[in-house]
Amino acid sequence: MKLEWLAYGGRHLHAPDPAAPALAVSELSVGYRGHDKPVLSSVSFTLPVGSRLALVGANGSGKSTLLKTIAGLLPIRVGTISVFGLKVRACHHRTSYLPQRDEINWDFPVSVERFVLAGRFVHCGWLTQPDADDHEVVAATLRELDIADIAKTPIGQLSGGQQQRTMLARSLAQGSDLLLLDEPLNAVDSATRALVGALLDRLQREGKSMIVSTHDVGTHDQPFDGVLTLDHGSVRVGAA
Repeated sequence: MKLEWLAYGGRHLHAPDPAAPALAVSELSVGYRGHDKPVLSSVSFTLPVGSRLALVGANGSGKSTLLKTIAGLLPIRVGTISVFGLKVRACHHRTSYLPQRDEINWDFPVSVERFVLAGRFVHCGWLTQPDADDHEVVAATLRELDIADIAKTPIGQLSGGQQQRTMLARSLAQGSDLLLLDEPLNAVDSATRALVGALLDRLQREGKSMIVSTHDVGTHDQPFDGVLTLDHGSVRVGAA
């Protein structure tokens, strides 16, 4: 039995505001230590619950920086971010961040199954281990992404498409309501593209909210409710 009152100091027990948007960013500025000039400046936008937004911009425009800041991985210099009406990480199991593939150490000695199981740790707390329910969530996620047959395979032996499916599986296994996906369809085969697209459609029908980073929304066949365009550290919001 999981000791819910011990899970990460009780932070994940904060109840979200049911009337709040999935994400509200206001006058956000973000920079890196040792650099005076911010990477992002005065960024403001709202993500309604159940919406899918494309995050577009050239390399170096700040797409990954924005997603990492929303995920609580980078500090806010100026401005505010609220997730379902709460401060970043006040309800951190509700947000799942999928990084780009080159940010993962694929030489780490772990199987696909164990890699995906890491997505369940946020529900376990400090003193508990994943239980049978957690393992079933992982098994179901591997089946949905059609990688159950490689569950015991070391992640270092995966192809690019298998890597992307495995990373997405870990994010989905977390069971979050807000997904931050950094170029999930970059350099993948058509089968993976179609599978991931169908999966995102299902998640949106279930009320999940997501921001999907991409170089150019015009090159993708995925439906979006709007487009956030980053240009020189600022954002423009437009229709898809």
